[in-house]
Amino acid sequence: MIWKKTLSLSQLNQLCQNCAVSHLGIEFTAQGENWLEATLAVDCRTTQPFGLLHGGISATLAETVASAAALLFCDENQFPVGTELNISHLKAIKQGKATAKATPLHLGKIHQVWQVMIYDEKMQLGATARVSLYLKEKC
Repeated sequence: MIWKKTLSLSQLNQLCQNCAVSHLGIEFTAQGENWLEATLAVDCRTTQPFGLLHGGISATLAETVASAAALLFCDENQFPVGTELNISHLKAIKQGKATAKATPLHLGKIHQVWQVMIYDEKMQLGATARVSLYLKEKC
């Protein structure tokens, strides 16, 4: 297992209360030895005017799950901040839930890069993202 911190999914969800993450309904749902997943409902909070998952919300989901994964891997005196996000929208997600799975591409002492794949409920790939993060020192 790669994780340096042992926050539970419940603790991650609690950490994200009262901010954009909880407002959009993003929830951490599964974790493995080197991956973290989060989901969100495709509903009136997350769609564009034509009923499809909004691309900006897909980007928010990707950065959220990558940032949480980075938090689990960084040292106690650090926290992650996003520095670059690249996302390719491949297939529209129209209903149900979108699931984002983050896996590491690079785990440095001050920089991390995560790959995020976003799937619909049928496990069809809707988007893929690469998220770069800087590990900032806590004051």
